[in-house]
Amino acid sequence: MGLGFRFWDFKKSIHFGIDPSLIISQSRLSNVDCRLLPVVCTIASLMRIYCSGTGGIGLSAYAALQKANGHEVHGSDRTESDILDSLREQGISVALNQDGTFIPEDADLFVFSEAIPKDSPERKRADELGIRSITYFQALGEISRDHTVIAVCGTHGKSSTVAMAARVLIELGMDPTVIAGTKLKELNNSNWKKGKGEYFLLEACEYRRSFLNISPNIILMTNADGDHFDAFDSVEDYQEAFVEFIQCLSVNGIVVTHMEDKDCANIVRKTKKEVYAVDQFTLPDLNVPGKHMKMNAQLVLGLAGVLGIPEEEALESLKGYSGCWRRMEVLGNLDNGVTVIDDYAHHPLEIKATVQAMLEGYPNRRLVAVFQPHMHDRTLKLYDEFIKSFGGIDILVLTDVYDARHDVEKESVDMEKFASDIKEGSQIDVLYGKNLNCTQSMLKNDILKPDDVLLIMGAGDVTDMARSMVSE
Repeated sequence: MGLGFRFWDFKKSIHFGIDPSLIISQSRLSNVDCRLLPVVCTIASLMRIYCSGTGGIGLSAYAALQKANGHEVHGSDRTESDILDSLREQGISVALNQDGTFIPEDADLFVFSEAIPKDSPERKRADELGIRSITYFQALGEISRDHTVIAVCGTHGKSSTVAMAARVLIELGMDPTVIAGTKLKELNNSNWKKGKGEYFLLEACEYRRSFLNISPNIILMTNADGDHFDAFDSVEDYQEAFVEFIQCLSVNGIVVTHMEDKDCANIVRKTKKEVYAVDQFTLPDLNVPGKHMKMNAQLVLGLAGVLGIPEEEALESLKGYSGCWRRMEVLGNLDNGVTVIDDYAHHPLEIKATVQAMLEGYPNRRLVAVFQPHMHDRTLKLYDEFIKSFGGIDILVLTDVYDARHDVEKESVDMEKFASDIKEGSQIDVLYGKNLNCTQSMLKNDILKPDDVLLIMGAGDVTDMARSMVSE
């Protein structure tokens, strides 16, 4: 005889193979205290902090927040960017020299991004000076620990879910502190906010199990189908990291997720933590296309339920959600009516979801896409999935691979073969544009026609090409 595990979805019982005592119904939410007794990182005086790789979207937010908290902050990065300009405007000094000479000898804390290798001059110099050195996520764990932490994790959709959650919390007067993995309209096109409320909303990245440095009280898990196989041995290893993260929840913490997603259900079942399933919610109306976006919004409705926010108020707030930086971001129109859209998609499932959203949002228009693969390692390990992910596009232009982490790359993608395999696997026309300059010329001179939709995808610097085309 089976164990008879049951899940109550507020309307009917559905068997999910999970202990029913771990599923929270609406009637029980009032009895749940999602707050952990705060473990406060006591600082006797203000610190002098140095951030290595501060042009990164996460570390830049941390640097700005710590500056707003009154600390003296310095940093460095490889190249100029709008993010560095913004940090300087906030009074943070940023150098483009990363040889270690810019680090103050009396710095109290050295924070580095995951992109900075162990043998980098700055990390070596910090060690020589005896400065306490921690990763960005260790620093994020420390700065958020005395709040009620709402952590959004998952393979895809983290930034959009954080954006929607931030919108609801801010509009309903909860004044959260926010650290996002992108720029949010809700934060005046910034990636951080210093709030006065108890909630700290953040994006929890699984890469190298970084999110295990966070002490969450509420977790929103979007999905967990697998990525970052330079850091994980297998899908099973990848998903085990999510099990470990959920087990970091406070005693009365809760995970909000889609229990109809088999990966999420399997992960939650292993943790024996309280779970709020969101599949019963009708897909909310948003001001952006795409079913995947509406599924992210379901998680925010679940969060609202946990926090006691009336569902109708959350739904009204979500109606105004219109996207965020580099997530199906409409940059503008060219003189010939071509609509240029920039998207961060760099994983097969993200590409599929984004393309489907474009077909939904722009019916009866020709869809031209550019894809910049992000890392040889990811492209090769997900090769079979990639070549079948572009169906529905009229013409695809591939650029050279963006080499984000050259220290972990062992093999290179044969781009001509990749283009040929996508043509066969996705049944579309594919061209290899080589570098970004050549790709841009090819688009302007040989491919684009009036009223096309140009979708530019990738997590690397292909966004610069997208923005330059619109600004010309």
